[in-house]
Amino acid sequence: MADKTTALTPTNLAVPDVFSGFRRSFERFFDEVPGFGGWASMRLAPRIDVTDKDGVIEITAELPGLEEKDVNVSVQDGALIVSGEKKAESEKKEKDYVYSERSYGSFLRRVPLPAGVDAKSVKAALSKGVLTVKVTKPAEAKATKIEVKAAA
Repeated sequence: MADKTTALTPTNLAVPDVFSGFRRSFERFFDEVPGFGGWASMRLAPRIDVTDKDGVIEITAELPGLEEKDVNVSVQDGALIVSGEKKAESEKKEKDYVYSERSYGSFLRRVPLPAGVDAKSVKAALSKGVLTVKVTKPAEAKATKIEVKAAA
């Protein structure tokens, strides 16, 4: 006798979204971790380069379309903080249609600095959409030999 099998095909079975919990946890992580400035900030955060040569740390950040008034630079808790707000709008009109696009939001980047950096030595300039921040490194503490004398 032939073996009869029946395929079970549920029609109204709801498939759980196994990634939704992960996505929520990932977004909550960036919203809650200090220094990231939130998930939206992470997506809008500028790309940076950091170089260290001749006693100067140079940080460059890509900030296309921003002006000096849109950018904040500060030294706080041993780190350089670059923050601001991006606002961009574009509109294209042709015969029978209008195309409009907007993007905006806050950003924050935090770059750790060596101990002893003098905040007054930090210089920042914005030119052609590139922020350049120069930080003079503190002089390294030199070891001093202390003479040990016999106790009297």
